[in-house]
Amino acid sequence: MTIDVPVLAVTPGEPSGVGPEIVLKLVRQHPEFRLLAVADPQLLRQAGNVLGYHLKITEWEPGDTVVAGELACLPLKLARPARPGRPDPENAAYVLSTLRRAVQLIEEGHAAAMVTGPIHKAVINDSGVLFSGHTEFLAELGHRKQVVMMLAAPGLRVALVTTHLPLRAVADAISGDKLEAVIRITETSLRHRFGIAQPRLQVLGLNPHAGEGGHLGQEDDQVIRPVIERLRAEGMDIEGPVPADTAFTPPAIAACDAVVAMYHDQGLPVLKHLGFGQAVNITLGLPFIRTSVDHGTALDIAGTGKADAGSLYQAVLTAQQMAGQL
Repeated sequence: MTIDVPVLAVTPGEPSGVGPEIVLKLVRQHPEFRLLAVADPQLLRQAGNVLGYHLKITEWEPGDTVVAGELACLPLKLARPARPGRPDPENAAYVLSTLRRAVQLIEEGHAAAMVTGPIHKAVINDSGVLFSGHTEFLAELGHRKQVVMMLAAPGLRVALVTTHLPLRAVADAISGDKLEAVIRITETSLRHRFGIAQPRLQVLGLNPHAGEGGHLGQEDDQVIRPVIERLRAEGMDIEGPVPADTAFTPPAIAACDAVVAMYHDQGLPVLKHLGFGQAVNITLGLPFIRTSVDHGTALDIAGTGKADAGSLYQAVLTAQQMAGQL
């Protein structure tokens, strides 16, 4: 493996969850990557003891080489020792610091992309920090008003117009300007980050049967359709509004490069059903590449060594491939 393989900054996420364990499993199972963990080295060594691994964990500082098959670690100290399965709000600031430092590594040229492990949003909020998720936090760090959460699995990509909102708030959150921004970011990212020359997009309707001509809601005809028609007139390959109950048939999926869904639980259950364990969360529209696992902290199995690193592998592989498009 040559030094041309990009360095990827990895944040293990919630220290009491499975994140530290799956990072070590990934290094053990896939020594082809060059990974720079942003974490407390003692936390990683603790996870290694759980797994019975004796991987070399090297504390890294700027100027050091990140070697494939080993785990370099930019050391950040936990506020309190982590106990598997028992998250501590005192460590919330540490979790957020790992994200900030990973972004800095990219900005300073030490890493080509960042890959994030699962975090526990409630614990961060319990610490007194208002936190709605990785996507929104990284958008603020990247000084972007609009970013897009996209999940990808083999054969299917789903981008979201709205993310972590109560269902009753979704319709009011979908404006023509927001929808257009999400579609443009998705289309541009597919071209520049994924190497798709002419992306084909399928945009879902909001209401059942895409509004049934106005009989089941006005948003599809009054908000969604005009945006699609305007972008199609510009030359974008885009279809919709497509009823969500027909959009995920095999022929429909095969005919597009990404589905744009109006809300979180409209598109993601299908994607996770098709590719759970192989799905990747990708934030589009940032000035840097960020991918993530598609699962949570799995506190119930933290510290048991049972966690699977499959989703982290896909997230790292995707980040490496995206970095190669730059």
